[in-house]
Amino acid sequence: MTARRPTSPTAQPPQTPQTPQTPTAGEGGDGSASDERVAAARQALLEGVGAEIAASFPGITRLGGQVVAALYLADVPRSMDELSQELGRSKSNIFANLRGLEAAGIIERRRESGARHDSFALRGKYPDVIVGAYLGRLRRVVQDKRTLARRALALLGDAQGPEADAMRARLDDLSRKYDLFAELMEQLLPSIDGPVDLERLIAQVPEAVVRSLNAAARVAWAAGDAISRLSGRAGRKR
Repeated sequence: MTARRPTSPTAQPPQTPQTPQTPTAGEGGDGSASDERVAAARQALLEGVGAEIAASFPGITRLGGQVVAALYLADVPRSMDELSQELGRSKSNIFANLRGLEAAGIIERRRESGARHDSFALRGKYPDVIVGAYLGRLRRVVQDKRTLARRALALLGDAQGPEADAMRARLDDLSRKYDLFAELMEQLLPSIDGPVDLERLIAQVPEAVVRSLNAAARVAWAAGDAISRLSGRAGRKR
C-alpha cells in the first residue's frame, strides 16, 4: 500500500492591513456629533428667546420669540415663507407674530428692489433691540397708569365717607408713585426710542458712579423695609 503523503492546510491569501476610514458627517463621526451639538444649541436659543419674549410682550407668543432668534442667527432679512419653512409653522401663525413684533418695535419690514415679497429683519442688534422695546413698553405702561389713576380720582370727585376716603388715599398714593416713576425715567432715559446698547452704556458710566448708585439703592431698600415694618407694627397696635 502506498502511503499517503500528508496534505498541507489550504494556503490562505495574505491579509492586507486595512486603513481605517474617517467617518463622514452622516456616519456618526466627529462631524455628526458637531452637527448635533450645533442643532441642540440652536434649539435651546430658539426656545429660550421664545419664552423670554412671550413673557415680556403681551400679544406675542413663543413662536414670535423664535422668529426673533431665527432672524438673529440668520443675520440677514428673511421672508415669511423662509421663516415658516425654517421654524416648521404655518405662514398664518408666522404672520400674526410678525405683526406683533413690528408693532412692538422689535422688527422692521423691508422690500428689496425687484423683490415680490416683503422681508423682515431686527431693528437692531439682539439683545439691544429687546431692551429698547421693553423700555419703550415700560414707559407706555407708566404713562397709561398715570392716566388711569387721574381718571379714577376725577370720577371719585368729592365723594364722602370712609370707603371714598380709603379709595382716594389709595389713588393718591398710586398717582404719586407713577408720577415719580415717570419723572425718574425722563431723567435717566429721556430720548431712547429703539435699540439700547447696554454694554456701551454701562461702559461709559464711571465706576465711582456705579458704586454710589449701588450704595444709594441699598440704603433706600433698607429704609423702605424699616418703614414697612414700623407701619405694620403701628397697624397691629391699633
